[in-house]
Amino acid sequence: MEAFTASIDVDARLWEADLRGSIAHARMLGAVGVVSAEESQALIRGLEAVRDDISAGRATFAPTAEDVHSEIERLLKEKLGPVAGKLHTARSRNDQVATATRLYARDQVDAMAAEVNALQTTLVGLAQAHLDTALPGLTHLQHAQPVSLAHHLLAYFWMLDRDRGRLADARVRLNQSPLGSAALAGTPFPVDREMTARELGFQGVIPNSLDAVSDRDFVVEILNACALVMTHLSRLAEELVVWSTPEFGFVELDDTVTTGSSIMPQKKNPDVAELVRGRTGRAYGALMGALTLLKGLPLSYNRDLQEDKGLLFQGLDSARACVRMTALMLERARFGVTRMAQALEGDFSNATDLADYLARKGLPFREAHAVVGQIVRHCLGEKVALEALALAELQRFSPLIQADVKPLLHPKAVLAARKSQGGAAPDAVRVQLALAQKRLGA
Repeated sequence: MEAFTASIDVDARLWEADLRGSIAHARMLGAVGVVSAEESQALIRGLEAVRDDISAGRATFAPTAEDVHSEIERLLKEKLGPVAGKLHTARSRNDQVATATRLYARDQVDAMAAEVNALQTTLVGLAQAHLDTALPGLTHLQHAQPVSLAHHLLAYFWMLDRDRGRLADARVRLNQSPLGSAALAGTPFPVDREMTARELGFQGVIPNSLDAVSDRDFVVEILNACALVMTHLSRLAEELVVWSTPEFGFVELDDTVTTGSSIMPQKKNPDVAELVRGRTGRAYGALMGALTLLKGLPLSYNRDLQEDKGLLFQGLDSARACVRMTALMLERARFGVTRMAQALEGDFSNATDLADYLARKGLPFREAHAVVGQIVRHCLGEKVALEALALAELQRFSPLIQADVKPLLHPKAVLAARKSQGGAAPDAVRVQLALAQKRLGA
């Protein structure tokens, strides 16, 4: 029974957050007169000494202990004797755990946002270096239209920017204090919840004591944000895996983020990218676990909620590690600029521009689309690139085609033409880069 119900192996990492909450509670108890000023100061000094001992490795938690909170009580009692028992006045394990979990989660959300910001910074730096690097833009994994590598990488910047926004939104709602709600119904002692909330950096107090001790919406919100971060990282990881194949040759990943084969000496496996892709399952599993944990849970506190910490830690740990490793992969990647340019040669990603050209000449776009389709079919039969087709050949399909069309069909010209807001043209991407840098500053 004790082994089954223990959580010390999971919640030990909450020790610093638990001590912060306890120090604030001890200070408040003295301020409102529930304990004497001397007792309050003794409790605070004792808790600070316990914090120093744990930090220095002088105090450790017993592996057979129930949880981190009971271990801190034990260590405090060893320091102070019976007066340590006064710390739990006007407080329950329920609001104590809820407070420590929120404090820990808030720190982790801030750290996660900083990691995402660092990855975004890496993406911006790469985009600045590759404004003029052209490669095929794909739909359905088929060549569609040329884009720049800068434009491609910045797409992930904006995905991550939404992730950072979700983390910020989640932080607002988690940053409310449950401390002082006691077990579920409040306490008859004259506690000052606003005081402890201020000391702990919370924006306010949760107004309903039942909700305060049983709410884990913030866990679900954080895990949802982590799951979406992992979705985006997994998409990027998939592209790095595919791009690093000889068939693509768009990127070479550094030896520090790849491994060799145990039997084939020529192999360079993109293991880090594959693990980022694979560990997305951990984040999804943690999110679904948290949602299932809360489903049908009656008010107020139930022991089921002990399981929330493991899920929260699993989602955060996986996501943070994958953000860091993705940044490392990109920082050390060598992009195949020449190979990207070669992939555009004769790939017909300029066909839409020929249709647009005919539309500007007055031909209805649907008719222009059909004409260019015939030209592409002819090129495929003759094994010639669209941009290499002689003017006379082009004019066989439409008399509207004139000599001015030839410069428009070069891949760089096709790319430069996409000047619309948010487009792939270098001029448009420069505007986008300025917006991205502004977002980083914010």
